[in-house]
Amino acid sequence: MSEAAQLDPEDRKIITLARSARARNSVAEGAAVRDETGRTYVAGTVALDSLKLSALRTAVAMAVASGATSLEAAAVVSESESVSEEDRAAVRDLGGAGTPVLLAGPDGTPRATLPA
Repeated sequence: MSEAAQLDPEDRKIITLARSARARNSVAEGAAVRDETGRTYVAGTVALDSLKLSALRTAVAMAVASGATSLEAAAVVSESESVSEEDRAAVRDLGGAGTPVLLAGPDGTPRATLPA
């Protein structure tokens, strides 16, 4: 069975949200995180002259700013074959080391599930 077929529906949802953010905003990456209450926070890459943030760090920041105290899962949709240590550290800071970080390609196909 493929990794996509094994994904929990809630994990498929955050991949879909991340993919939509990437496409809608025409940015390099889209990301979504799910907090301890099931709320989701969605973001794209921020690339201003004065501020540069990955999509995942932006989504984590949005969760924190909205009062989330933990994360259940995170997803990144990107052309990249990996998720940076800085991005995983942001997820780990809020969700803990065991929080899954799902990496999917631009078409939404899951590539890997990494620990924060």
